Amino acid sequence: MAGPDSFAPGFASDAELLRAHARGVPHAFAELLRRHNDHLWQTALRASYTREDAADSLQDALLSAHRTAGSFRGEAEVRSWLHAIVVNACLDRIRRNKSRPAISLSPDAIPEPIYQRDDIAGLEVSMVLDAALFSLPPDQRTAVVAVDMEGYTVSEAAALLGVPEGTIKSRCARARQRLQERVEFLRDPGNRM
Repeated sequence: MAGPDSFAPGFASDAELLRAHARGVPHAFAELLRRHNDHLWQTALRASYTREDAADSLQDALLSAHRTAGSFRGEAEVRSWLHAIVVNACLDRIRRNKSRPAISLSPDAIPEPIYQRDDIAGLEVSMVLDAALFSLPPDQRTAVVAVDMEGYTVSEAAALLGVPEGTIKSRCARARQRLQERVEFLRDPGNRM
């Protein structure tokens, strides 16, 4: 090859494209991705629990491959090298998700409501609840959030917050009472700002 200007990505082998990318030839990596994108996407989908995790893992893998292209030793096919990077990125994400589980926010994962809902009314209720929640003293708010919103048991919340179980129970009871009063107050149109 005479230089970057005479390089024809469409006619180069995968290994040549990777070496060209490592030398800084424009569009070499893009051509490599064009050739293998479908296979890599399918690999990520099969190795992930959700489409979102697959997309994130594939992005992580491609960034890693882009950065480490110069370290490719040619002991395997480029496609196999990329495949391994994608699988490892998916496994890394699965391990991270086990330590901090996430929920999918894709429209496909959210069930349709049984009844037609008014989005403005839903937003209004959410704002009222947020205002009521943040009007609580911090110790009550953390207890009720841990138990009622995050789903911890009373004993788990007690261990998490470093207080006795009885304290969690009383904080939650007081918080629920105050929330009910505050929500009723805020839902009254005469009390809104």
